Amino acid sequence: MTKSDATQAIKDSSMLKQKAMIAGNYSKLEGAVAEGQKVAATFVPGNLNELIMCFDMLNNLPEINAIQNGMRKKTGGYIMEAEKRGHSEDVCTYVKADLGMIAKGNIGPDGQRLPAPDLLLLSYTGCFTFMKWFELLREQYKCETAMLHVPYQGDGKVTPNMVSYVVKQLKEEVIPKLERVSGVKFDIDRLRENLARSARAEEDLVWVLESAKAKPSPIDAYFGGVYYIGPIFTAFRGSEDAVEYYRLLRAEIEERLARGQGPVTPAGDMTSERYRLVVEGPPNWTSFRDFWKMFYEEGAVVVASTYSKVGGLYDLGFRHDPDRPLESLAEYCLGCYTNRNLPARIDLIEKYMEEYQADGLLINSIKSCNSFSAGQLLVLREIERRTGKPGAFIESDLVDPRYFSPANIKNRLESYFQMVDQRRAGGRSAARAA
Repeated sequence: MTKSDATQAIKDSSMLKQKAMIAGNYSKLEGAVAEGQKVAATFVPGNLNELIMCFDMLNNLPEINAIQNGMRKKTGGYIMEAEKRGHSEDVCTYVKADLGMIAKGNIGPDGQRLPAPDLLLLSYTGCFTFMKWFELLREQYKCETAMLHVPYQGDGKVTPNMVSYVVKQLKEEVIPKLERVSGVKFDIDRLRENLARSARAEEDLVWVLESAKAKPSPIDAYFGGVYYIGPIFTAFRGSEDAVEYYRLLRAEIEERLARGQGPVTPAGDMTSERYRLVVEGPPNWTSFRDFWKMFYEEGAVVVASTYSKVGGLYDLGFRHDPDRPLESLAEYCLGCYTNRNLPARIDLIEKYMEEYQADGLLINSIKSCNSFSAGQLLVLREIERRTGKPGAFIESDLVDPRYFSPANIKNRLESYFQMVDQRRAGGRSAARAA
C-alpha cells in the first residue's frame, strides 16, 4: 500500500474514531493489572458486552486478537507454534493463532502484553469450537468460567421456552459469577441504560448497511462492512463511543449517497460499479487488502454479506430493548447468524439477492471454519435455482497465510465475472462456477 493509499484509508472521522477506540481498549487491557481492573474474555457472536460493562470489567475477545494479528501478518508464526504443540491442521485457525500468541508471551496485536482473564464468559451460538477453545483457555489460565448455553434454532425459529431458558441461566449462572469475580453488585437500571445506547447505535448501523440498496452503492458491505461492524460486535456496544461512531459513520455515508459516490477502497473512491454481489463466509484476514483489490479493480461491490451479520441480524428488526433487558440479551444470542439453521440462512441470502439487486452470489469457503462452511455448496445451488443468477465458490482461510492462493482466487473471480457478463448478454449456456 502506498502512502497515498494509507492516507485515504483513515481520512474519515469515523475511521479515526474507531482506530482510537480500539487502541484505547488495548491500552486499558494492558494496564488492567496495575489498575486493579477485572477482565472478561468472550466471543463475538452472542457476546454480552452491555452486561459485562455493568460490572466495570474490560472485554477481551480472542477472535478479535486473532483478526488484528492476522491483518498485521503475525498469525502464521503463531499457528505454526500451536501446531508444534500438537494442535491439528484442521483446527480453527483463530484458536491456533490465539494459543500460539499465548505460548509466545501473550503479546497483543499492538505489541503489549495482554492480561490473563479473570472470567471466561462463553455464549454458545452455533460454533462447537468455542467450547473446546475455552476448555483449553481454562486449562491455561485456571480462572472462573461461565457457560451460557444458547439453544440452536433447529426448526428455524426462537420460542418463548428458549428465551426463558437463557434468561434463567443469566440470572442463576452468569450474573452471580460476574458479581463474584468483579466485586460489583448487579444493577439492572445500569443494564437498561447500556441497552438503550446499543439500540441507538444499531439503528444507525442498519441504515448504513441498507444504503447499499442504492445504485451505485455508497459502501462495500463485506470489505468495508467488517470495519463498520467492528465497534458494535466487540467491546463497545452499549457505550457512548459506539453511539458517536455510528452517528459519524451514518453522516458520512449520507453525504456519499447524496453525491452518488461509490464505496471508499484502499485505492480511493470506486468510480464504476460493474458488479453487485452478495458474499457468504468470512474474509481472509492475512491478505485482506490483496483480496479486496481483486474485487474493486474489477468494479465489483459487495452489497450484502452474511459475515457482517455474524454478531447480530439487526436488519431483520432486532434491537436491544431496555424495557426487557434480560429477555433482550437472550433473544440477541438466539438470533445470531451462526445459530440459524441452513434453510433460514438460504432464505436470508435469497432476500439479500432480491432486495439489493445483486448479480450473483459468491461463497468464500473457509478451510478451518465448519460453522460457516458446512453446507455451503448446497446453499450455492439452491440460491442459483431460486434466483436464476450465477454463483461462484472460492476457498481460503481466516488467518492462516498458507491457504490463500492469490493466482487461483483471482482466476476464479475473473471467470465468474465473465459468467455474469454472459448472463447479462443473454447467454443461456453459461457454465456454473467451479
